[in-house]
Amino acid sequence: MQPIKTPTINTTCPYCGVGCGVTVTPGNSSEVTIAGDQTHPANRGNLCLKGQTLTETVSAGNRLLYPTAFGEKSSWDNALSLIAKRFSACIEQYGPESIAFYVSGQLLTEDYYVVNKFVKGYLGTANIDTNSRLCMASSVAGHKRAFGADTVPGCYEDLETADLIVLVGSNLAWCHPVLFNRIETARQTRPALKVINIDPRSTATANLADSHLNIRPDSDTALFNGLLHWLVQNECADHHYIETATSGLEHVLEAVQSMDVKTVALLTGLNEAQIALFYRQFAACERVVTVYSQGVNQSSGGTDKVNSIINCHLVTGRIGKPGCGPFSITGQPNAMGGRETGGLANTLTCHMELDNPTHRELVQTYWQSPHMANSPGLTAVDLFNAVHDRRIKALWIMATNPMVSMPDSNFVAEALNRCDFVIQSDVVVDNDTSAYAHVRLPAHAWGEKDGTVTNSERCISRQRRFLAPPAQTRADWQAVAGVAAKLGYGSSFNYQSPHEIFAEYAELSGVKNNGSRDFDISIYRNICADRYENLNPFYWPAVEQSHDKPVRFFADGNFFTNDNRARFIVTQPLQQPGVAQGMLSLNTGRTRDQWHTMTRTGSAHTLANHTAEPYMEIQSADAEARQLATADLVNIHNDNGECTVRVIVSDTVTPGSIFIPMHWCAPFTGNGKVNALTQRITDPVSRQPALKSGLVFVEKLNFSHYGFIVTRHTVDTTPFDYYAKARCNGGWRYEFAVKQQYETATDARALLQSIGDEVVVLKTSSGRYGHFSFTGQSLQTAMIMDNSPVVASRNWLAGQLTEVHTLDNRNRLLAAIQSHDQHSSGELICHCMGVGSKQIDKCIKQQGCRTLFDVGKATGAGTNCGSCRSEIAAILKNANTLQPV
Repeated sequence: MQPIKTPTINTTCPYCGVGCGVTVTPGNSSEVTIAGDQTHPANRGNLCLKGQTLTETVSAGNRLLYPTAFGEKSSWDNALSLIAKRFSACIEQYGPESIAFYVSGQLLTEDYYVVNKFVKGYLGTANIDTNSRLCMASSVAGHKRAFGADTVPGCYEDLETADLIVLVGSNLAWCHPVLFNRIETARQTRPALKVINIDPRSTATANLADSHLNIRPDSDTALFNGLLHWLVQNECADHHYIETATSGLEHVLEAVQSMDVKTVALLTGLNEAQIALFYRQFAACERVVTVYSQGVNQSSGGTDKVNSIINCHLVTGRIGKPGCGPFSITGQPNAMGGRETGGLANTLTCHMELDNPTHRELVQTYWQSPHMANSPGLTAVDLFNAVHDRRIKALWIMATNPMVSMPDSNFVAEALNRCDFVIQSDVVVDNDTSAYAHVRLPAHAWGEKDGTVTNSERCISRQRRFLAPPAQTRADWQAVAGVAAKLGYGSSFNYQSPHEIFAEYAELSGVKNNGSRDFDISIYRNICADRYENLNPFYWPAVEQSHDKPVRFFADGNFFTNDNRARFIVTQPLQQPGVAQGMLSLNTGRTRDQWHTMTRTGSAHTLANHTAEPYMEIQSADAEARQLATADLVNIHNDNGECTVRVIVSDTVTPGSIFIPMHWCAPFTGNGKVNALTQRITDPVSRQPALKSGLVFVEKLNFSHYGFIVTRHTVDTTPFDYYAKARCNGGWRYEFAVKQQYETATDARALLQSIGDEVVVLKTSSGRYGHFSFTGQSLQTAMIMDNSPVVASRNWLAGQLTEVHTLDNRNRLLAAIQSHDQHSSGELICHCMGVGSKQIDKCIKQQGCRTLFDVGKATGAGTNCGSCRSEIAAILKNANTLQPV
């Protein structure tokens, strides 16, 4: 895969919803250079570590390079004909509701628009939903209930002009680090800016916040209902704003009248002093932004959580003004574009509503649609329920891996196995979902895509191609348009380039709008190819002019409801479930340097340095009760399924709960899929699943031997009873454990195929085994195995794959293995500068470092992307030396 030989190209990062601008400089070979775009308003040149390591993810390895049908190579024409034939048969025999699409926030806006036009306007079903349903559907529902439209009122500049930022269910320091760095920069120039973190876990964000409220899981609504009650009781309400711009407060006040501080303390697990201080701080600060993310949305009461937050901003008039407002931060690069194009099963394109007859008629007329869907379709969990029940006969999955990301993954496996016809559009040859696909279509990867995306603050940016795509791959919109043509709708999908799609989409956004709908980019309705190619980031709405700065909604107090007033919404705190004897509450989420199901980040060796295997955080008392220690392996199970992960004993989680990351899947571990444990419980309004709650048993697993491998080649994992693999520079690294007893080094050698010309096998006096194979002066494979979890510097040993090994170097290598961890610099904290925890400890103890600035000056740690600052802060805090910076 060769780069397109052009000058520097500005594009957009494919990870989170911050929407960072990226500058790509193609090289003379397959190498490209990536940097932050200094001109992009979202990041101003900054990139987190994931963005910086995008160069490690653009190779052609593991690519799906041609269509397949029932396991055999196929032409595009045959594959598209087969899909069209199957769709026609389903519609004829069972009706259009027998077909469904499950798509993704990884799609570009142009892809999203075409697939929604095809499904809702030409197949005649609304059975299309997106994996963004799993991330932010509760925000969509909450916005609609309060504002009359899915309008995000805030922008990133509000984070820099606020007096108080309340982060709720958001580990912003890890999940959106560039935004958190913008907050940190603002705090340096405005020390009065305070940050409060509300989260059951003590996360990286909590380490850098001014205070942390470790509330009981799912008690957010109780906390904010109590805040609303307190604000009104203490005469902090903006009565003029309430009277002129809102309705329904009296019903909400009646519902929260019993929510005094004492009651809130009982419901949230916080003490009364913590709650009262938070309420006073919220009231005292004129400019308050409440940022929330998956900890709020991914709940069976997620929509009520969202509205309880919005209620507090409405009652104080803190919305539509600089430095004020509720602010939903999305998790995917184009989750917002999906919302705008109607990617959810209950919406239409351009923020129109499927259950609104006027909107349906408008869109049908514009599309000249022959078969317009007339009612909402099945949302994600209900969609897979219908696949399981065989009501859905054909399912097209695009740019997502539901076998890992959907709740109750074993149920999803059963559903896909029962489906008559599964199509998958993807980039990689194998992921957990691919085994169930009858037809597979090779899609363009990031770097090959050409279109637009929208970030969390409504900024639309170009994603530009800088790599020539493999010959048999196609854009997702091209695949859909191809099937549409086979079904006789070619004239309506005869797009030659993405700018034509964007122009149609822009024109539709303005049809009969005149300010009645929030989304309008009709200034671009006649955009030509050259202007599209050179399109700069802009914010919507863009009607008469393009905006390079965000337009704040609701500044005039007008909303998109029938009477133009915002709605106060009555919300109910969730009832806390009873916990059976011995069970623990499960929380799931992200790690700092991995992304979704690791399809992209799993190929980046730098990112694996931070966390190379699935793990469970458990509180020390809960660990002691189960005789668990850090580095043990455990089986976690409930009625849904099970997984096996490594133990980290940590007081970052509250007693009675555990935390497991969501990322690990079949290509990287034998049994680490956390969504085997989660349930198909959804919010009744948004239908978003409660991925952050569940009950599980945790049991220690005992093995005869534990091991660690670094190798230039992949190894056969069949002999291992547990394994996890990760990329390293020059090859792969594996953690493993086995139940079989090995008495001699020769026996242990049987675990590995000896790759290399020379093999050294040893057994130390402590019972540790070593296996090393060399070809010439190159280390091919190194294995260390012990009768307890292996203590050794993984990063140091992995680095030996790229070293030259003379005879003397081999001897030092073997000696180092026998002396265990002498080369370790500790856990790698700062990947940009290669600084480990032991180096930071040393600068604290020997050089008297007391602040983040001191550590950065002494070691360089935390001075580049900033993703590690929270971990440095935690080390400083543990040393009782953290001082204000």
